[in-house]
Amino acid sequence: MAVQTIPARIRWAVDFMDVQHNDHVLEIGCGSGAAADLICRRLEGKGKMFAIDRSEAGVDRTKQRCAQHIEAGRLTVRQIDLATLRVPVKRLTKVFAFDVNLFWVRDCSDEIALLHERVLPGGSVNLFFSTTRAEDVPEILKNASAALREGGFRVYIVDSKDPAVIGIIGRR
Repeated sequence: MAVQTIPARIRWAVDFMDVQHNDHVLEIGCGSGAAADLICRRLEGKGKMFAIDRSEAGVDRTKQRCAQHIEAGRLTVRQIDLATLRVPVKRLTKVFAFDVNLFWVRDCSDEIALLHERVLPGGSVNLFFSTTRAEDVPEILKNASAALREGGFRVYIVDSKDPAVIGIIGRR
């Protein structure tokens, strides 16, 4: 199997999240599986990851790239929309999403309420966006921040110039 690189923007975002060996992480929009691969490498203890994507192709790519993590029992991957997701227990410590438009292009109050219900106190929702389209940044910041605040999260903004990324972090 060819070595697959992890884009700098994904690496920066995962590094920022500071994933610990016992975290329980939900990734929304797993796509190519790059973030799931990097996160699972850090879950060497009792940590688990649940990765979802609406796209069958994204789920297939993540399953292929992360087969060893699935076999080790650290990763579960499902084709499902966040709105219909039912996490069986309230034990998520971190939620990760990168360039998921849901959080800034439409009303996502039901999805944010679901996350607030499932993220443990002290946990976080980490929404990262590439800032290569500078004209979208103000609206992304305004809408995603408002959605998290209205859902009961304390909101913090982080950014990187290289790679060009912003993060809207919601703490519970």
